Amino acid sequence: MPTLKTSVLGIEFENPFLLASAPPTASIESIDKAFEMGWGGAVLKTITPDDLEMTEVSPRYATIKAKGKVICLQNIELLSHKTIQYWVDGIKYLKKKHPTKVIIASIMSPVDRMAWHELVLRLNETPVDAYELNFSCPHGMPEKGIGMAIGTTTEISSLITSWVKDVATKPVFVKLTPNVTDITRIAKAVEQANADGFAAINTVQGFMGINLETLEPVLNVDGQSTYGGLSGEAVKPIGFRCVAQLRQNSNLPILGMGGITNWQDAAQYIALGSDAVQICTEVMINGYEIINGLKSGLLNYMESKGFNNISELKNIAIPKITSHEKLNKKHYVYPLIDKEKCVSCGKCVKICSESEYHALNFEKGCLNLNQEICVGCSLCSHVCPKEAIKMCC
Repeated sequence: MPTLKTSVLGIEFENPFLLASAPPTASIESIDKAFEMGWGGAVLKTITPDDLEMTEVSPRYATIKAKGKVICLQNIELLSHKTIQYWVDGIKYLKKKHPTKVIIASIMSPVDRMAWHELVLRLNETPVDAYELNFSCPHGMPEKGIGMAIGTTTEISSLITSWVKDVATKPVFVKLTPNVTDITRIAKAVEQANADGFAAINTVQGFMGINLETLEPVLNVDGQSTYGGLSGEAVKPIGFRCVAQLRQNSNLPILGMGGITNWQDAAQYIALGSDAVQICTEVMINGYEIINGLKSGLLNYMESKGFNNISELKNIAIPKITSHEKLNKKHYVYPLIDKEKCVSCGKCVKICSESEYHALNFEKGCLNLNQEICVGCSLCSHVCPKEAIKMCC
């Protein structure tokens, strides 16, 4: 039987599933419950200096749903409101009760060397397994010159990383923002400053929209709103891209995240280079108990593929990702029409003719393909409501 146990920078994980730094890790009681239910670890909701002022707003969440399922969540929630001492005591309690669980302290501070040192030195007193530097919160904190304001500049990111590395007694992961034109540029800077690993991605900055009846923001705080962090299934392709780019440019460990809703998503993150994964939004929607399906699903998949451990799956997809320039321009696929499934609705013909090409048409009530002008773009197969078109070589 395969095992979900894995090791990252000498940290032993009983399974690769961690709770991300967010509301599900906002209290010791909640983390305790999650550990009891089988989570491999938790990244604490971001700890800050006790004198950093933060005031929450209400409401602070909005969602986009498809067929009743939340596919995107916007949040404008801030960081932990608990004191440093609360977390110092809490980490000690959790480690004593759950010695096999991984605890990572997410931390953030103003751009001040002493402030970062004081925060890390206090947490060094605990059995915390690692640090995660929050350089990526996209709302509330950037206005104070921290969060994403740090993670979008190579100079400040590398400077603070070096400050933390000067005093940290445990590995340091840097949590990167996707809200940059090139995530590898920031990653290279913090790696040169001796970061031990990356965590990616934090939420994608966005705006949920306008209610056309009231003409006020969907996420409405007394008639106004702001840009916030988008998470959930909709941001998964962005997370995949960022993790793959990081792996293509670095050998440092990666804690991958962004839109994970099931074991299949987690397996893909691992195949793209993640050493372990973090999950937040799906937990906020469906609760801690999703861990059971995550663990059993990944184990069954690994067994079916003959993988003995996580490391055998890790990075396996990276050699198959290249530049557009290097893709095989001679490769061609064409639509194969399942006559039994086709209901002659005409959607594929309409879309093909209105999207540059005219390769599909009806003859005597039957759908036909003119392969001489078909370019094999595959759009018809994606818009067919009956899945009656498959692309074949």
